[in-house]
Amino acid sequence: MEPVGSKTLVQRFGLQASSSTVRSAMGALELRGFLTQPHPSSGRVPSPQGYRHYVDWLLPPPGASAHHLESELTNLSLRWAAFDDLLWQLARRLTDFTGLMSLITRPFPKEPTLQELRLVQSDGRLLVMLVESSNQVSHLNVRLPVGAECEVDAIEAWTREQLGQSGDGSLNWSCLPSHLHISGSVLREAIQSHRQSQGASDGDAVFHGMSRLVAEPEFRNSSSLRPLMELMDSQPVAVVPKGPNEVRSVVWIGEEHPNVALADCSVVQASYGSVNKGVGQVALVGPMRMAYATAVAAVHSVAHHLDRILR
Repeated sequence: MEPVGSKTLVQRFGLQASSSTVRSAMGALELRGFLTQPHPSSGRVPSPQGYRHYVDWLLPPPGASAHHLESELTNLSLRWAAFDDLLWQLARRLTDFTGLMSLITRPFPKEPTLQELRLVQSDGRLLVMLVESSNQVSHLNVRLPVGAECEVDAIEAWTREQLGQSGDGSLNWSCLPSHLHISGSVLREAIQSHRQSQGASDGDAVFHGMSRLVAEPEFRNSSSLRPLMELMDSQPVAVVPKGPNEVRSVVWIGEEHPNVALADCSVVQASYGSVNKGVGQVALVGPMRMAYATAVAAVHSVAHHLDRILR
């Protein structure tokens, strides 16, 4: 995105104001943090704060083309019997419609809540049984460090007490007594590794349009896009984290996104499905300079369409 000066704005939009008036207004917006000037002699561009204000307070209704997307989606779904094929075609259509990279995750169940934990020693190993809210039982087998044998009963009692106090299946590791540090560290690492492997297997995603991002002027310097490309190779579901309070939709702008690989991008995201049948995510990824109204309408249309299919 190239910086824009006051004279350009007056000429392009036929503003009934002089260049100096517009320049003064732009200076005031810059002081409030809504615009930024990349170079002393250049024009100005919106800041992430400016984009946030625009999305929260100034977003216009979607254009007429967005209203035609719903009927196209209905016709598209009738052509594909396999759900995975439908997701792939929807991702392609989202990219074609918006010019942004699209990503759709398959529905996966809500992360189960840990209800009970049992520990058993066996030949220098620690067998861990996790009983979760979805009636799922997982077994972990980890090496028990030397000197930790005498801690097993005590760490099991501590986890039982923690689960009873929290009520949400969480373990407050910061409260771990110092004399249980060895066994506690091993157990914590094992549970975290188990959670990560669950997320990797449950979070399959289809995505389309990476080439569209590469072509954007904001990413002429490949170093600004490389972290995102590496993320898409290793863990594409990290593009669509849970929104605040698990809301149905969210717009992440720049560094608001919890993953640093998206620091130079914006992500428009909406969820579909249900707790019983699993929840998936629909998202568009692009530069912070994007048509937010169109992107929001598009992801909502696809999410609502998938909601109806999964009823």
